[in-house]
Amino acid sequence: MTGHPANGWGARSMWLGLVALLVGLLVGFFVSPLGWLPPAFQQRLPAYLGLALLAALDATLGALRSRMEGTYDTGVFLSGFFVNMVAAATLAYLGDWLNVDFALAASVAFGTRIFNNLAIVRRILLQRWRQRVTHAG
Repeated sequence: MTGHPANGWGARSMWLGLVALLVGLLVGFFVSPLGWLPPAFQQRLPAYLGLALLAALDATLGALRSRMEGTYDTGVFLSGFFVNMVAAATLAYLGDWLNVDFALAASVAFGTRIFNNLAIVRRILLQRWRQRVTHAG
């Protein structure tokens, strides 16, 4: 099942990612850290969730970009969405265990990708707007 526009899955799965992100944020606001988690993990939980949020935002903006370019694939989006979130949180946890700030490296990588995707989306939107203005006038 690919994200080809003809089968309608492209837009649905992109919205699925946004809804999952919103649900995760709401759960984070209303649920305190679980008591069965180790205290060190409870203290670092906001950093892990922040990295997971950056990974999810990166995947969602990447999906928007590829959708606008006509190359969107649902499998690529969903695998990137979940694998990047888990990998970022795992990397941060491993960094805490080794006493090395891997979370910073992941934040820089995701931040760079987010701004690159935003720049490309902006250029695509600007190009489409210019084409409409040119054809309308």
